[in-house]
Amino acid sequence: MNQPSALSSSVIPTWVDASQLAGMLRGIERESLRMQSNGFLSQKNHPIALGSALTHPHITTDYSEALMEFITTPHSTIAAALDELRDIHHVVHQHLQDGEKLWPLSMPCMLDDHEENIRLAQYGTSNIGRFKTLYRHGLGVRYGRRMQTISGVHYNLSFPDQLFEDLQQHETNAELKQLSLQDYRSHRYFGLIRNFIRLTPLVMYLLGASPSVCRCFLTGREHHLQALIKGTLYLPEATALRMGRLGYQNSAQKQLGIHYNDLHDYLEGLQKAVHTPYPQFTALGLDDEQGEPIQINDHVLQIENEYYSLIRPKQVPEQGETPSQALKNRGVGYVELRAVDVNPYRAIGIDETAAGFLESLALYCLLNDSPELWADEQDQIDLNQTEIVNRGRAADAKIKDGPIEVPFQDWAQRHLGQIQACAILLDQMDRTSLYQDAVQVMQHRLYQVENTLSEQVINDTLQHGGTWNFGSIMAQQHVQDYEQHQISLERKQYFEHLAQTSLQKQSQLEQDNHMSFAEYLAQYR
Repeated sequence: MNQPSALSSSVIPTWVDASQLAGMLRGIERESLRMQSNGFLSQKNHPIALGSALTHPHITTDYSEALMEFITTPHSTIAAALDELRDIHHVVHQHLQDGEKLWPLSMPCMLDDHEENIRLAQYGTSNIGRFKTLYRHGLGVRYGRRMQTISGVHYNLSFPDQLFEDLQQHETNAELKQLSLQDYRSHRYFGLIRNFIRLTPLVMYLLGASPSVCRCFLTGREHHLQALIKGTLYLPEATALRMGRLGYQNSAQKQLGIHYNDLHDYLEGLQKAVHTPYPQFTALGLDDEQGEPIQINDHVLQIENEYYSLIRPKQVPEQGETPSQALKNRGVGYVELRAVDVNPYRAIGIDETAAGFLESLALYCLLNDSPELWADEQDQIDLNQTEIVNRGRAADAKIKDGPIEVPFQDWAQRHLGQIQACAILLDQMDRTSLYQDAVQVMQHRLYQVENTLSEQVINDTLQHGGTWNFGSIMAQQHVQDYEQHQISLERKQYFEHLAQTSLQKQSQLEQDNHMSFAEYLAQYR
């Protein structure tokens, strides 16, 4: 089995300096449920004053109608990305009605016994809009709608071409030296991806904030959780149940054999999954008794985005391109780090500490040696992740590191020490201490378990009498943050303009329907 090589004194080559990192970009996607004043999931439509969820670039919905998603543009600093995210939250809060609030936890607010009350996201009557809703209906049929109420934070990050050019010049491998810059950049991003997958137990421990769930989330499901307090279930040493088997799961995907060893194989595996029928999904049928479609197709994946992963290679699609086509045509442009829980103590779900740590970790993953990652090592990583999800805060938590089992703390400390060197470089680039401060906070979380978000969530859930009370109190505190946030007149007008133009774009798409949805779907199928 391929194993990462032993860590040298530093993963940073002697010739790398801070100037080569100038031009890094980051963007943030944050999901949050709208909840009613009584704590239950909202049954209202997406607020029309915010524009069209189909065509708005910053404010949309994810799986369910009540699951909002806020998307920033790429920014040259962490501060700018967080500021834009605050603006978006402020604008959204202004347009929530009847006492609705944004639920602050990754695991959902109160759900009733009826799954159909988790409304699917609606995108209007255009064929693309109906297609997006059908995709979500298919997810509900395949995995249940409760899974579609989980929230997370996705952190998008790109490094400048100058860094890739310099890395390629210093390669000793002749084949790598002869690649085009596009192909070499993809090669290095895939190395980053493999290392990030290996290091996700670190992310789950340090940023995990879902050690408990509302009992209603598990209605009708078998589970291994214990009672914490009335209405709340947990595991005593859990960190991120969202990332475990109670979160996003697709047993069919385990059989895909999608590897992150190079772009070509990754895309080939993804395309095979989109075109391969899966008996369990075939048995569900494509249409209901009235002839209405219930899923896009009966394949392992209905569309590429159904592939759940901890990190994704990404490229901005051009008009008419699928994500795979964009990657094939222009290579990897950035990575999407997806293993991040919503921080319930922050009004926007993330802070500069988490951002600084994630960027330091990503640079470490990029610069560190990254052998190919095959099924046997992936199985070991899966076991490591399960251990940290379920009992990461246990004093005797252990994970496999190659052929040996080691205490999680020792393993984590070894990597954090190396990540610190990357933080120093990023601070030099940004003329700040943000990155080193962030890694120092993570050091405290590693050595003092009471500083972890997951332990704080358990303590506060107990103190406030359950998940609903804790979440409601935090949601109310965040309302004050949204209302106090100052937004310029120019930014206010920008969001008002986007709301109007997004509705016009949706209307235009609906007028441009040149075939029935049945024909449109038949063509796709």
